[in-house]
Amino acid sequence: MLSQFTPEPGSRWGTLAAFGLPRAVYPLGRLDADSEGLLLLSDEPGLNQRLLDPTRGHRREYWVQVEGEPEDAALKRLAAGELQLDGIPVRPARAWRLDPAPKLPPRDPPIRQRRNIPDRWLALELTEGRNRQVRRMTAAVGHPTLRLVRARIGDFALEPLAPGAWCELGPAERSRVFSASL
Repeated sequence: MLSQFTPEPGSRWGTLAAFGLPRAVYPLGRLDADSEGLLLLSDEPGLNQRLLDPTRGHRREYWVQVEGEPEDAALKRLAAGELQLDGIPVRPARAWRLDPAPKLPPRDPPIRQRRNIPDRWLALELTEGRNRQVRRMTAAVGHPTLRLVRARIGDFALEPLAPGAWCELGPAERSRVFSASL
């Protein structure tokens, strides 16, 4: 599913138009076609800027299945803010191993499996959102991303929503979005 309402020419992915969402909503941020997870939508002008502006440091948590078994040093590099993307340092983040691995439905298409190379689930909490940032960060420390799931935006978590499910936020929940982003 693409995190947009209009299809890409030649794409095999569906769009948000298939969900019968309320009129005039738009996605706050994006997930690339190879990623999955939580997506907030809104019809409130300006909310996108308030939530996603890097100067506000809004937290986003990702669950990342990586190739190999990252050492503590790799996790420290992910968290320290010493990595650079396009010559610009990334902001400090949080990085930790997920144990046990998250219980997620199978991915379609499935991730690649290598018989002799283990994989590991990590969590990364970022306060910025550059293009393919998580994938580029894990690759920079020698552990390419196999599967990427956005698990949380601010105080809003993916669980308990099922894949493809959505819910409308009430006034109290919407005010939490604003207070968490300021």
